[in-house]
Amino acid sequence: MTAGAWFADRRLPISWEAEADLIVVGGGVAGLTAARAASLRGLRVLTLSKGGPTDTSTQYAQGGIAVVAPKRDSVASHVKDTMEAGAGLCDLAAVESIVSGGQDAIASLTDLGAVFDLGRDGKVSRTREGGHSTRRIIHAGGDATGAEVQRALNAAGLPVLFGAAAARIVTDPMSGVQGVIVLSDKGYGVVHAPSVLLATGGLGQLYACSTNPPGATADGVALALDAGATVADIEFVQFHPTVLFASGGVGRRPLISEAVRGEGAKLVDTEGNSVTAGVHPRGDLAPRDVVSKAIAARLRGLDTDHVFLDARSIDGFAQRFPTITASCLAAGIDPTTQLIPVAPAAHYQCGGVVTDVNGHTGVPGLYAAGEVARTGLHGANRLASNSLLEGLVVGERAGIAAAERKGITAQVRDSVLWATARLPRAQVQQLMTDNAGVVRDNAGLTNAYSQLVAAPKWGSGDVTALEDSALTVTANALVLAASARLESRGCHTRSDYPETSDVQRHSISIRMDEGGELRISQQTLEKVR
Repeated sequence: MTAGAWFADRRLPISWEAEADLIVVGGGVAGLTAARAASLRGLRVLTLSKGGPTDTSTQYAQGGIAVVAPKRDSVASHVKDTMEAGAGLCDLAAVESIVSGGQDAIASLTDLGAVFDLGRDGKVSRTREGGHSTRRIIHAGGDATGAEVQRALNAAGLPVLFGAAAARIVTDPMSGVQGVIVLSDKGYGVVHAPSVLLATGGLGQLYACSTNPPGATADGVALALDAGATVADIEFVQFHPTVLFASGGVGRRPLISEAVRGEGAKLVDTEGNSVTAGVHPRGDLAPRDVVSKAIAARLRGLDTDHVFLDARSIDGFAQRFPTITASCLAAGIDPTTQLIPVAPAAHYQCGGVVTDVNGHTGVPGLYAAGEVARTGLHGANRLASNSLLEGLVVGERAGIAAAERKGITAQVRDSVLWATARLPRAQVQQLMTDNAGVVRDNAGLTNAYSQLVAAPKWGSGDVTALEDSALTVTANALVLAASARLESRGCHTRSDYPETSDVQRHSISIRMDEGGELRISQQTLEKVR
């Protein structure tokens, strides 16, 4: 095909074109799992990744994968724990469906060569994390589970175009997805395809301090809104309670996995007192929102900026947690003899692009899987280690679902990038950190909203400009939803509405109108299939 053949009146300088049956945007667990499933069914798949082979949130996942152990555990128990963590907003059918798919997903992963840690009995070792009623978390390399998952999927040899950012999903009102406008080192290009799967990860870079890599700029949420999809539960941002603290530290901060507390570490404040005693029956292994709020309250009460994790009682700490040990030693802390300074930081987006358990959105040909998607699994707060599980299970299903559009002709005829609101990343991060963090109130949310809606609009640009735009749009959506949720629920805490309200036990959905403005709805979510 001749470059630019479809573009008689293009606004962007299109320098290259390609065709595929499925475009996967994102090279982490959900994206590569979907790409493999689709490829095995004869689809021509092109995966786009902004960074390199390991520039994904999957790479940094430490704790493990929550999956029911045969005989010693049950799907019903895992579902119950997930529903409790989700604080009334989980979709029971979705939870049951995804949790039930765990063992098959792990079998597929091990078939690819993934190796999980074994116990003394020669069976897969399992640990316990916050919110879980039993030890069901499998792990690899001690605390390097995500890295092993990424390694195994990368080794499958799937075609990936690295250094390629999706700028816009092009759709047709009648037939749905037509393809993607892409920005790579070759300039702007177009990939014609009848199906696009978003697997872009999270929105951690909305905040000054996060466990997410620099590329976690909410691209998928912004792309989906622009394409006409619905976003829901976006106000529920999980702040991991134990991130390695450093005075003045910004950007991606090392995570101190929940599994450390699962093996016996204790949270104490600067005076040596327990942080969670009397707060929750499970103490330091309470759900993440409970522990994060307890830490935030203690920080305010003692006028300090961190608490401590005492892991000195754990035998063989360096062998069990080599990644964490290296991070601590790099910061001048020996976790076997010293307390580890920790504080909450942005970690995981619980909501996102509305899909069913097979990845379908409400836009024909548009799918989403992994952290970017809102399947109903997480509700108002994610249960620890359900993230890699969801990426594997729904990623596989979405790749299979995309085969339903194989053979549909798709042609991108519009290479326009609409002007979108854009603030520099640092400005968005400071705005959200100050006004939409662990604890929020109307004054702060109103302040954030006024600055976000006043953001200047810009057209096309480089990858930084695309990321800044995605962050700005997503921040606007988050603040809108947080302002409408007049209660505290799950990982969303309003200091001016501290109680949970039965009246607000529903999801808040957001769509973008034809003029590019975000609109909010508190109605029951539409069924996408």
